[in-house]
Amino acid sequence: MVILVAAILSSAAMLLKPLQDRNEAVDKMQSILIAAGFENVNSSNAIEMFNDNVTQMIVIDQDGNLIDEYTDDAKENSMAFKLNLKEELYNKSLNKPYKLPLYIAERNDKHIYIIPLHGVGLWGALWGNIALKDDFITVVGVTFGHKSETPGLGAEIETPIFEDQFPGKVIFDETGKFTSIQVVKGGVASLPADLQKHKVDAISGGTITSNGVNDMLQNVLESYVTYFKSQE
Repeated sequence: MVILVAAILSSAAMLLKPLQDRNEAVDKMQSILIAAGFENVNSSNAIEMFNDNVTQMIVIDQDGNLIDEYTDDAKENSMAFKLNLKEELYNKSLNKPYKLPLYIAERNDKHIYIIPLHGVGLWGALWGNIALKDDFITVVGVTFGHKSETPGLGAEIETPIFEDQFPGKVIFDETGKFTSIQVVKGGVASLPADLQKHKVDAISGGTITSNGVNDMLQNVLESYVTYFKSQE
């Protein structure tokens, strides 16, 4: 009986795997599109909107060199879409060669560059996307997600009250020095304007999760700086 039940469960898992993979791909597409400012994105139109509006998907190495480019219709088949960012960032932490994906969308005749994010919060993984204008400096929008942050506290990173702070922020200062977007404990509105544009308020009561978002942004965005500089 135990063997029979195990066989049934194994078969069910194998049958459901393609559906699960498809749902994950759709969720990923929705998150990328929303970060880039596209509206009315849902599970039923995400694939079509993604293939229509994400015109280019590239992979760069740690030195900012292009190693793969994909422009065909089925974008989910690209190396960039399939790349495991968690593994690549782990390689970075070990000072090993690593690869990075970058999605390029067109909206209102402008190019938008969307960077996937991955990090660690209080109880588990954090992830998301941050979209930049074609100046490679100004934030268009963000999306965040989490595995198991505390409801009402750290989990608030994926709500508008947190995400809506990011559009218009910049990741370099006037001298061209990389600043990232710093997640700080309260009071951003009281800072001088030249400091406000690099910072957002942390989640109240979610200090460790906020620190995780801060570290995630710093770690991932700094990895793209060489590429950004080469495109100026």
